Amino acid sequence: MDVRQLLQRIPTWAAPLVAAVVVILFPYLGIQVTVQRQVILVCILTLLVSGLNLSLGYAGELALGQAAVYAGGAYVSGYLGAHGHTDLLVQLIASAAAALVIGLITGIPGLRLGSWSLGMVSFFLVLLVPDFLNIFSTQTGGTLGLAGIAPASLFGSQLSPRSFYIAVTVLTALWLLVLRNLVTSRHGTAFRVLRESPVLASSMGISVFRMKLSAYAIGALPAGIAGCLFANLDHYLSPDSFGFDLVVSILAASILGGSASVYGAVVGATILQLGPLESTSFQKYALVIYGALLLIGGVVLSLGLAGLIRSLWVRVERRWLPRPPITTYVGEQLPSIEGATLSVDHLVKAFGGNKVLQDVSLEAKPGQVTALIGPNGSGKTTLLNMICGYYRLDGGAIRLGDRPSPHVPYKVARAGVARTFQTPSIPEGITVAEAVRSGHYATKHTSFLSAVFRLPGYRRARSIDIEEARRVLALVGLEELENDEAASLPLGTRRLLEVARSLVSSPKVLLLDEAASGLDEDEVERLADLIRRIAASGGTVVLVEHNFRLVLSLADQIYVLARGSILASGTPAEIEVHPDVMTEYLGMKVPAADSLLSTAGIDGGKDD
Repeated sequence: MDVRQLLQRIPTWAAPLVAAVVVILFPYLGIQVTVQRQVILVCILTLLVSGLNLSLGYAGELALGQAAVYAGGAYVSGYLGAHGHTDLLVQLIASAAAALVIGLITGIPGLRLGSWSLGMVSFFLVLLVPDFLNIFSTQTGGTLGLAGIAPASLFGSQLSPRSFYIAVTVLTALWLLVLRNLVTSRHGTAFRVLRESPVLASSMGISVFRMKLSAYAIGALPAGIAGCLFANLDHYLSPDSFGFDLVVSILAASILGGSASVYGAVVGATILQLGPLESTSFQKYALVIYGALLLIGGVVLSLGLAGLIRSLWVRVERRWLPRPPITTYVGEQLPSIEGATLSVDHLVKAFGGNKVLQDVSLEAKPGQVTALIGPNGSGKTTLLNMICGYYRLDGGAIRLGDRPSPHVPYKVARAGVARTFQTPSIPEGITVAEAVRSGHYATKHTSFLSAVFRLPGYRRARSIDIEEARRVLALVGLEELENDEAASLPLGTRRLLEVARSLVSSPKVLLLDEAASGLDEDEVERLADLIRRIAASGGTVVLVEHNFRLVLSLADQIYVLARGSILASGTPAEIEVHPDVMTEYLGMKVPAADSLLSTAGIDGGKDD
């Protein structure tokens, strides 16, 4: 067996598993007690950082309240321990529940307000920790701290220092396994899509608020667990342990280790916990050192140390590992698509005093390609955004089939409307296959618990996701790129990838916003053939495109939008020689029989 075959046979989780087993066995390897204590502190900080990584690195939400949630878990556990409830499992459950409650209380208003609100709300919560402790000084000890915490027990037996060490390291390893299973699942890909763009996430049927709240609430759980373990480490809690320095150290460890990494939390926590031991004056310059680490991690190492290690491993893979065999579906026809009629009736939209759309009506039918053309600023993209539910209607109605279309973006997507964007939006850190599978997220529901424990329901959904993604990638000619990083592809390839991501959910209505822009001739022909096949399979296609010749060759019906109103509508042959259309684009009257619009190569320009 050569080196390539050996590397290919080693699973990615093998090295972390071996490292975890070695660390757990430290007490049996003669490692000093002082070193064991530092390992426990590293594990506690790892739990805190991993929770921040989930909300910040994966879901893209800056949450600075880990220290407050940590304090909540610690004081709940400490109070139980001080009043005779020493069972570690009971304390862990109570601390995790308290962390979840705190996460929901702070997360709901912060996420509703949006933008930086969650970061500000969670940060102010940290500043309020001393006040809460003083208000409930009878239970918490106030500024004097909480003493008298009895040693933890498990199943009726008091834990020795060695047993407690093993419990801490095992719990940390189990949580990292849970986090790994979560972020490598379809939910993890959905988190990355959310981080890239909430607009993109909602267009794929993902409820932005629920997904953000899920990431923040789940990320609070390890902070509660860490608080429980910290309370049982020294059997004493002081308010000084949950201050601003801890907030900065958690953020610095996350950025330095790599916020979008499971094991980056371990790397960052190790550096931040063990590094200060080498400096006797660290506390005096703590904030300066943390600031320097934030600059190093955020500027020099944009993806953290874990990202640097990952990039080196990718180079090794490319050099030593052969590509896995690709299942090719060349020649396979599209399955039947249940298209729906999209009706836009007398639509009106104004921003302030500017009427962008005025009395716009159009109809797109199943089995047809309906094109929407118009000059720059005519309102084409605004119309698509209103169909997708991003803007409220000022007048008129939108119907999907025989029902009114929902006015919430993710509900519109779940009703069967998929779309592409003028600028392709592809999350970083995922492969081409994962990017396409993300478009299939809303078609099959699986719970977070199912993903964490890899239950049969999750495995079935994942198998379907993989099969559908490969089929659609073959249809657009990208099957050989399924293991490449999606965000690194050329613009034209990313546009085809975006079409594949939209198509994988078998949408009833497919909205293509300048999908041919940036494609070469071969790619345009491949896209045109795919659009024809979608329509022939029964799908409803709405094409917004500036390539007029492509529109003429594809469309069954064309609507011309100018200055927010429908200027003309008809078949390609009618629109090509329509006098008003030619006047709008050429600025002059020409004989209707001449096809000057086609020969001049006039297009609608980039949309608004």
